[in-house]
Amino acid sequence: MAEATPKKPPDWKHITEPIHDAESLKQESINANHDHLITEIETSDGPLGTTLRAVYEGKELSKFRIRLDDKIRNHDREIERMCNFHYQGFIDSIRELLTVRQDAAKLKDEVQQVDQHLQESCVPLMTKGEELVKCRRIQGNIATAVESLNLCLPVLEMYRKLQEQMTSRRFYPALKTLEQLEHTYLPRVNSHWFAQTMADDIPKQRESIKEASMSDLKDFLENIRKHSGKIGEVAMLHAAEQNNMDPAIVKATRKKIKKRRAPPPPNPFTGEVDAPPPPVIQDEEDEIEDSAELSAQDLIDFSPVYRCLHIYSVLGDRERFETYYRKQRWKQARLSLQPPSNMHESLDSFKRYFHDIVGFFVVEDHILNTTQGLVNRAYIDELWEMAVSKLAASLRTNTVQCKDTSMLLDVKNLIILFCHTLRGYGFSVGHVLELLLEMRDQYNDVLTRQWVDIFNEIFSEDNYTPIYVESIEEYTAIVTQFPIQDENLERESFPKRFPFSQFVPDVYNQVKAYINACLKYSADLHLSHTEIDDMIRKSTNLLLTRTLGSCLSSLIKKPSLTLLQLIQISINMNYLEKSCLYLEEYISSITGAQNDSVHMARLHGTTMFKDAKSDAEEHIYKQLNLKIDEFMDLASYDWLLPEAKGHASGYVIDLVAFLQSTFMSFTNLPEKVAKTACMSACKHIANSLKEFLLDNEIRQLTMGSLQQFNLDLIQCEQFAASEPIPGANDGNLLLAFAGIRQLLDLFLNWDWSLYLADYGQTNSKYVRVQPQVALSLLEKLHNADKKKNTIFGSLNKKERDKKKLLDTVLKQLRGLVNGSTQQIQG
Repeated sequence: MAEATPKKPPDWKHITEPIHDAESLKQESINANHDHLITEIETSDGPLGTTLRAVYEGKELSKFRIRLDDKIRNHDREIERMCNFHYQGFIDSIRELLTVRQDAAKLKDEVQQVDQHLQESCVPLMTKGEELVKCRRIQGNIATAVESLNLCLPVLEMYRKLQEQMTSRRFYPALKTLEQLEHTYLPRVNSHWFAQTMADDIPKQRESIKEASMSDLKDFLENIRKHSGKIGEVAMLHAAEQNNMDPAIVKATRKKIKKRRAPPPPNPFTGEVDAPPPPVIQDEEDEIEDSAELSAQDLIDFSPVYRCLHIYSVLGDRERFETYYRKQRWKQARLSLQPPSNMHESLDSFKRYFHDIVGFFVVEDHILNTTQGLVNRAYIDELWEMAVSKLAASLRTNTVQCKDTSMLLDVKNLIILFCHTLRGYGFSVGHVLELLLEMRDQYNDVLTRQWVDIFNEIFSEDNYTPIYVESIEEYTAIVTQFPIQDENLERESFPKRFPFSQFVPDVYNQVKAYINACLKYSADLHLSHTEIDDMIRKSTNLLLTRTLGSCLSSLIKKPSLTLLQLIQISINMNYLEKSCLYLEEYISSITGAQNDSVHMARLHGTTMFKDAKSDAEEHIYKQLNLKIDEFMDLASYDWLLPEAKGHASGYVIDLVAFLQSTFMSFTNLPEKVAKTACMSACKHIANSLKEFLLDNEIRQLTMGSLQQFNLDLIQCEQFAASEPIPGANDGNLLLAFAGIRQLLDLFLNWDWSLYLADYGQTNSKYVRVQPQVALSLLEKLHNADKKKNTIFGSLNKKERDKKKLLDTVLKQLRGLVNGSTQQIQG
């Protein structure tokens, strides 16, 4: 082999050069990193996965390829230069060999001639001498050989048989051969030197048999660890067929593998095993299907266990073997029970996890039933208890992290099939089944979180206007989605208008979808109709009261909602409240439980929808008052106005028009809600008008401004008397303005004598006018009069009398106010 050309020392010249900028440093770092990766690729004897991953995860893949191409070209040049260097020497060596071959041929001919001459000369002598020696030797050895051979040949034959059995790994027959050799044959040849050697070798042979059988056992344990998943999958497929479950929930994603047929078990008397069939490469899914009719004994060769157990039993070391086997299987059990990382992210991870556990206990059950004492029921039960505790902990941890309801359903089905499978092998699975009840809460929580987004999406996409349909098909589609019984609506001609918006049927159908999703989890749990019904009702109650209730509360509290949208939400709540009875009937129909059972839980949606409706109504009142405040903010009174304008203020006219159009949309609201909203609006208007008069920033006002204010109040009273809400003609709306009406009448009529005389009486004409309010307003009039008197000089007799009366009234009002205050303090 040609001597490799030594590598050139690295050129450090460019390193010692001054570094001009950060870009050159970065490029040198990248080149150094690429050189390091190329060196690892050239020198590594193991897998290159880590190096290649570093190459592809880097940001300079194209530069690495250029660097690698340069490296390849350098090696090509070195190979070419080496070949050119050694070519001439190779030619010279060939020429020398050709010359030597000619000389060797000549020498050979000469040696042959000399040998032939010598042979011809010594033939007579050699012939006689050989004949003489042969005869004497034969005579001396024949007798000794015959005697020794008669003794040694059986021993040697038995030892040869032992070696053949050891070579072919037939350890059980080899033990029998050792027994015969030690006790029967070796005592016959004690005088020979090899007898002691054989005797000394017999304990070593026994120990080698133990070690070889233990090696086979270790290979078996390693093999069984690899194939536990396949054994478990086959066992679960059998259980799925027996319990009429879908086999697809068992199968995991597979890859192409080498299939090995397990050899038949050894002959229990001779220990002989037939040669195993050759491996066949096929898809693992096809292999699982082919193995569906096989048992664990058919899939795995258990002969190493039987053989090793028998050998250790014969050699008196059975207890050590049992301890070793149980210890190793206990370790393997812990490995099988250790879940893969991020198991909650993949259903295949759950499947393989269950396959490994089932395969492990199927093997142990087979060992229990086919061996005597290697494992016992107490050991299996202890192992199973440990497995159940770790399995439960792993499933709790991973299912809590699982946020996909379909995966949780598949995991539930896997657990059920897991229990069916191991129950068939005699294992108690009660504690495992209890996990399903814990998972049910997790499943419902995940469902609830999904339905939060669904409800919010419905609310965001709704237009909050009644549904209009123009054909029988559209009408049928709505009444099919949502149960509504309205004879008036049925008699109407198209186009028809439903009182609720689209989110009512959408919410109703999504609640039904949630109920169906909850029902899916109950399948195959072997629960009674009543238990399933109770479980679904409790989950539905949580959905209605917590999820939908909180979503509705958040929706109603949105500041962006208009008054009309709030009104539509209130109407929608009324129909959703009525739909709860239909939801209860639907639950009973799909669960098969009696709808009139005294133990049946009722849906709490009716109360929740009532609360949501009340909340919406409160926001309607608030929103309506806010709109009224917007109009009130437009008010601009001239409190020193000498006389009224003769018509109501513009803001009041606009406010009344707005209220009339708004209350027309209240037709679908309950009459009580509409009346309450109307009364709330009138009271708010009356309070706002009263606040205008009592504003502390207003120091003066005239009778002209009060007359203008009276015109605005008359406009509001006319609105209240116009029956803005059907059925609101009982005069209650006018009572909202009674207080401010009595106040204005008192000042406009200047009826102080009657007010003061009847004060404190229940039948007083001005019973709603408080002395404090009258005093405040009268002082503002008095201030305006004082300013007027200051400007125009002395007063005439009429004005002096009026001023005197005003002072008298002020004095009496102050007395009433002070008396009321003292009475309150007393």
